[in-house]
Amino acid sequence: MMNLEIKKALVSVWDKRGLGDFCQTLAKFNIEIYSSGGTWRFLEARGIKAQNIEKITGFSQLLGGRVKTLHPLIHAAILARKDDARHMAELKKIGISPFDLVVVNLYPFLEKRRENLTLEQMQEYIDIGGPTMLRAAAKNFQSVAVISSPSQYKMVAGELVGERGKLSLALRKKLAGEAFAFVSQYDSAIAEFLAASNKETKKVVFRRHHSLRYGENPQQKAALYKIGGEVSFEQLGGKELSYNNFLDLDAALSLVRYFKRLPAACVIKHGNPCGVALAGNLVLAYRKAFMSDALSSFGGIIGLNKEVDEKTARAVIRSGFREAVIAPGFSREALDILREKKNLRLIKADFKKHNSNQQIRKTAFGYLIQEEDLLVIDNHKLQIVTKKKPTAREIEDLLFAWFVAKYTKSNAIVVAKNLRTLGIGCGQPSRIGAMEIAIRKSCQSTQGAVLASDGFFPKEDNLELAKSAGIKALIQPGGSLKDKDLIKLADKLNLSMIFTSLRHFRH
Repeated sequence: MMNLEIKKALVSVWDKRGLGDFCQTLAKFNIEIYSSGGTWRFLEARGIKAQNIEKITGFSQLLGGRVKTLHPLIHAAILARKDDARHMAELKKIGISPFDLVVVNLYPFLEKRRENLTLEQMQEYIDIGGPTMLRAAAKNFQSVAVISSPSQYKMVAGELVGERGKLSLALRKKLAGEAFAFVSQYDSAIAEFLAASNKETKKVVFRRHHSLRYGENPQQKAALYKIGGEVSFEQLGGKELSYNNFLDLDAALSLVRYFKRLPAACVIKHGNPCGVALAGNLVLAYRKAFMSDALSSFGGIIGLNKEVDEKTARAVIRSGFREAVIAPGFSREALDILREKKNLRLIKADFKKHNSNQQIRKTAFGYLIQEEDLLVIDNHKLQIVTKKKPTAREIEDLLFAWFVAKYTKSNAIVVAKNLRTLGIGCGQPSRIGAMEIAIRKSCQSTQGAVLASDGFFPKEDNLELAKSAGIKALIQPGGSLKDKDLIKLADKLNLSMIFTSLRHFRH
């Protein structure tokens, strides 16, 4: 059964985004729609003709809505194989016809995990009938198409129109796989929630989003997978995204979306920032970030925290070869300008959404899983440990540099002034080595600048080098055995220094 004509659909959803438009498409092909509860009322209110499933089951919903679709007549109509004469004869005998399309999404248990709900409240968001219908329809994909997410409406509607009311076997199989993957992810989330105190086992379900041309190198195969809750994105132009592009885009997004008060820009290269700046407008922020290390920024990934306007787009084009730009949006004029560069990847992403807060890395010894480092320093708890106090402007620059260091690989040193990085030293085996690089690479004089270190200073040479470079204030975690000696030296050198009691290693 290559192409399946869609005559009868079961629609029962929690998330009703796009449902009205999709069901209007079904109506154009005279597809009979059956739905339940709130979905039925939603369609009726929009003038979309739908039958209540009670006409099939003969029952009103039970237990305050806990039981609506859990009925043998519903599941017989989903599970019947259209190529099995015995199945079809049995349906005819009991007076029902089979469903050709099942549209179901589930109670929002995945989203509700982020809210501070009681166990009893969370139990009510555990869907039973929905996963059962999804599994039944997915099992029977030769005879039924299944939609498990509003994101699939456009794809399915497109084929319905193109195939004059029919859906291909290839699409039905793809949708079935996605339904099983989603139900598995949904059940895993419930299991983890109920066994939150049990760290013995951890189940993670990866869902393939799309294949990549290759991995870090051409000889390595790769694909992008999702677990659930990741940031949504849309590619608006340019070549196919690569494995390395995704790593750099993640670093760019994570860095600039933290800054909300002012326009922010960064340039990422090989997972590290080579320039970051804040300014009164986006184009100035980008120019400052780019000029922080114009040489290293060649072929980099640009992160911008505001909608890209025409002026910023022109500045990006003038600054030379770039791999990609990621931002929360692009004006029409900006897109026209940026698309002149055929290979420049343009990524619109949801800057407000955070991912699942779970970081996974494979080692030869097993998988390391940790929470994301989301802790933000409390400005009111900064420990100024020196006699000399930093000025208000220096504190602003210190906190800016401190946050940039968080997204720079260890050992990390960031030199900054006027909310702009001057030089960055990263990925060095010694902290003094990282400091030497940051100062040497500074795009302008470091006189009066500030410095952030992602880890404590182990020796006096770090402070001595900072003083000789004209740096006035430093921020570091503290915690070294030599803290007292370093504070005395800072006082002698007339430096101000802040301890955060918070480390931001990034390996």
